[in-house]
Amino acid sequence: MNIIGIIFLITGLLLSGCTAKPRVVAAKKELPSWYLQPPQSNSSTLYALGEGENQQDAITNALSLVASTLHVAVSSNFRAKTVVKEGSVNSSEATYINETQSSVAKIKISEYEILHVKKLGFKRYAALIKVNKQKLFQGLKNELDQKLEIYKSEVKNLQKLDALKQLAYYKNMKKSFIYVQNALIVMKVLHKEFDDTKYLAWMSEVNERYDYLLGHISFWIHSNVTSLIQPVKSALTQKKFIIKNIKSKMHYTVFIRAKLQKANAYGFTLARSEISFVTKNYRGEVLGANVIHVTGQSSQGYAIAKQNLVKKLNNLIRKEGIAKVLNIGI
Repeated sequence: MNIIGIIFLITGLLLSGCTAKPRVVAAKKELPSWYLQPPQSNSSTLYALGEGENQQDAITNALSLVASTLHVAVSSNFRAKTVVKEGSVNSSEATYINETQSSVAKIKISEYEILHVKKLGFKRYAALIKVNKQKLFQGLKNELDQKLEIYKSEVKNLQKLDALKQLAYYKNMKKSFIYVQNALIVMKVLHKEFDDTKYLAWMSEVNERYDYLLGHISFWIHSNVTSLIQPVKSALTQKKFIIKNIKSKMHYTVFIRAKLQKANAYGFTLARSEISFVTKNYRGEVLGANVIHVTGQSSQGYAIAKQNLVKKLNNLIRKEGIAKVLNIGI
């Protein structure tokens, strides 16, 4: 080999030595044993393993898995009762189970213990939580007891309020019973001997008082434009109120006053209106007032435009609700 070849060989070796990089071997991340083999739930404790992009997501997903475990317990409990009671599974079972499963999903699981939280990789966390069934039961019971005590303290002064305000209170209370019923379903599964009598009595009392008020509250409507009465009357009837002009402490009168103005625009006849609603109780006290603007239109004259105005008022009431239009709580 001549001198030039030797120079090229040495240069090549030097260059290859400069460009070569040492291989970096990433250490394999060991997964914790509690992740690979999480503890199994038993008669007294629920365990759940959740994953997420951050610690909170992992914990939240673990709680969702606890709810899923309760789904199975509720469903199994219902199936067992169905078989014992009727000797077979009836056609409503699937629907009932779906309803109870969605109910369990809404239960707050506040009594839980975070056993482990670990970052497994980029945007990947795992969390293991523990839920003591007795503590979960007691937490739900304390929550319901607190709601019941609040009701007892509020209902003492409720009789002093106007009948519509009482009705609104009981209506909201009935809505809150969706959660109460869901909690009772889970509590019955967690504690088979649990006595839910006082909670059922509470719900029954509220339902009875609501039904009584709804069956005795009455309305009557006055208006300087007769055609505007029907949309309001229909909306109140749909809410099951009595439409009758009677003397009662639960009677209300809706006064409708409309200012109409005829106009023309782009070949249409317009019926512009400013409509005021005032609702008074039997003592003549104003409970709610509102003013809205509605415009009817027609290419066939003013009479048809006024009919269109009534139609638009009716559509507005359907969309917004009669409570919002009258500005009263019903």
